[in-house]
Amino acid sequence: MAVTFDAQLLEILACPSPDHAPLRPGTAADPEADALTCTECGRVYPVRDGIPVLLLDEATEPTTPDGAHADGP
Repeated sequence: MAVTFDAQLLEILACPSPDHAPLRPGTAADPEADALTCTECGRVYPVRDGIPVLLLDEATEPTTPDGAHADGP
């Protein structure tokens, strides 16, 4: 199921990491996923019951092509 948000809401939502980059619906692997992905750092934030959970502790870190997390082993 794809996440659908009002365009105006997507304009103001931002990643809570220090760079505060915009978010886009879905993930790189699944554009229909119930998630929002940071356009800068690649963190993926879950959307539960239509509500984005924009907490760094809840985010999934991006992975590198070899499957490791981008920030370390």
